[in-house]
Amino acid sequence: MASIARSFRPLASRMTTRPCGKASSWKPTPLGIRSFSASSTVQVKRYTKDHEWIELSADKKYGTIGISEYAAHALGDVVYVELPTVPMKVAPGDAIGAVESVKSASDINAPISCTITAVNEVLEEAPGTINKGPEDTSSGGGWVAKVDVSEAGVKDLDTLMDEAAYKDFTAE
Repeated sequence: MASIARSFRPLASRMTTRPCGKASSWKPTPLGIRSFSASSTVQVKRYTKDHEWIELSADKKYGTIGISEYAAHALGDVVYVELPTVPMKVAPGDAIGAVESVKSASDINAPISCTITAVNEVLEEAPGTINKGPEDTSSGGGWVAKVDVSEAGVKDLDTLMDEAAYKDFTAE
């Protein structure tokens, strides 16, 4: 705990400093930290009628695939996840893996044409991770596969639902 307190000492001293003279127009923030702006990366996220999702990078060359929160909730506690092999070229609707829960089992299908480049190996050891964050693309999330997307895959996006359409679809 002492090391945490020591790390705040320089920060505390900056909180009390003020710029000298009229030449400086910089004014410290309450914590003495300057804010920086960053442009957000716009990502494209689409859903299938079989409850898979794909989130593409802004340049639409890379993506992440997983099952939707709706599907994870409907499945219940996930006890096993069969992951796809790497590398694997797939077309829309091709089975890339499976999810088994205490209630049922379901295939995971590719939403678009793509090449699977990585899988979430966390799911082999802790399949319940899908229940905690099925649409979380972080390293501890429930995503299934990372993919490279071809031009045909980008065209396949037109057949998928955006978030609003998917909400309407699952509400029926």
